[in-house]
Amino acid sequence: GKVIKDIEFASVQGQSLKLDVYLPAKPKGSGLVVWIHGGGWRNGTKEKCFITWLPEHGYAVASISYRLSSVAKFPAQLHDCKGAVRWLRTNAPKYGYDLKKIFVAGASAGGHLTALMATTSGHKLLDGRTGGNLDQSSSVLAAIDYYGATDFILRSKTQPSRANEKGSVVYDLLGGGAHEKIEAAKLASACYHISKDDVPLLVFHGTKDKTVLIDQSHAIDRKYREAGLPVEFHTIEGASHGGNVFYSGENANRLLNFLKKHTQQPEERE
Repeated sequence: GKVIKDIEFASVQGQSLKLDVYLPAKPKGSGLVVWIHGGGWRNGTKEKCFITWLPEHGYAVASISYRLSSVAKFPAQLHDCKGAVRWLRTNAPKYGYDLKKIFVAGASAGGHLTALMATTSGHKLLDGRTGGNLDQSSSVLAAIDYYGATDFILRSKTQPSRANEKGSVVYDLLGGGAHEKIEAAKLASACYHISKDDVPLLVFHGTKDKTVLIDQSHAIDRKYREAGLPVEFHTIEGASHGGNVFYSGENANRLLNFLKKHTQQPEERE
């Protein structure tokens, strides 16, 4: 495989947004997984990509950057993720992956953005114009959310120190506490965007996670099932917020099976 680093996909407010592409040995027609890094929407970089092993299994990976909360408030982050997907569609012929087989995955803050990518396709306010390529869709085939927040209203009740307090990660993302900025909190919560056209979702969360409580993943799992949407939820016994257990062994196989299922049968999806 081949790695191409630091490709600019957009320039916003004078900030260059870049991505890294990891290609399999035979990229032609491969699926592509777009990776959104974590770091509380305020830290982290595209170097923090936990699925760079996927090209060994025939999938391309693009690890993307986005504006952090110190630079811009939500929905800037989501606009940037969607802009990256549009750019990746436009440039598919150049790299060889199949633009009909684009997935999105992310951990923690990236998991939060991933769940929104799955549930807000074509949402006027959330699509944004980052990087142009507006003739392209920012929708994805399916999504993989590793321990991301999906319901800030719930979080304002069960984890106020992270959702409501001044200087907390959610406060900085929304520009205020989730308990006060109700509309913004809902707009930034995948659970409030569930509709019939949402794509299949694979969710992983550790039972001992103190950073993002597992109730966040239970919430979207329940919402998906209530809507009759395809969701697969794995609770990882004893795991905390992240770690190798999520990306190796049995859980690596769960990811591969999920990708395989959705790349092999595009004609069976409506």
